[in-house]
Amino acid sequence: MHRDIQEVLFTSEQIAERVQAMGEAITADYSAAARRGEGIVMMCVLRGAAIFMADLARRVKLPMEMDYMAVSSYGSGVKSSGVVNITKDLSGSIEGKHLIIAEDVIDTGLTLTYLLKNLRSRNPLSIEIAAMLRKDVPRPQEIPCKYLGFDCGDEFVVGYGLDFAERYRNLPDIGILKPEIYQ
Repeated sequence: MHRDIQEVLFTSEQIAERVQAMGEAITADYSAAARRGEGIVMMCVLRGAAIFMADLARRVKLPMEMDYMAVSSYGSGVKSSGVVNITKDLSGSIEGKHLIIAEDVIDTGLTLTYLLKNLRSRNPLSIEIAAMLRKDVPRPQEIPCKYLGFDCGDEFVVGYGLDFAERYRNLPDIGILKPEIYQ
């Protein structure tokens, strides 16, 4: 265990097992759409979801595109500011395609609420969310998450793409960061 991690919540083995199940579910759910020739796009919300999307995409056994978006809502803090800025937009069109948003963690839902509104205006056939984590926190509105890795408490988690100050993303497990590191 990394010395800055207070507790491991989910091991790399647990993560791999859950991502495999999510990939199988996506494959089953979109097989008919793929047979009809409808496009499927998996979109990563950079940077936190990059590792998760790479693993998830390899477990979906259907033709699909991959695209990326970068947004910022945290500024320099550890809590979302509520102001969402798109810093990198999608490279391709999602109009008339099925969109699967790969997200690292759903916490307040402010960023995803903004993204969903923005992306719906681009006329995809459907939008679903695949999130690695969903924190148990109050949200102004519920975020529909069809494919979920794990629920967790409101701790500061890192690893498997999740970071603090751009560190810890490469840890294979997801763990709680010691408070003295980020306070």
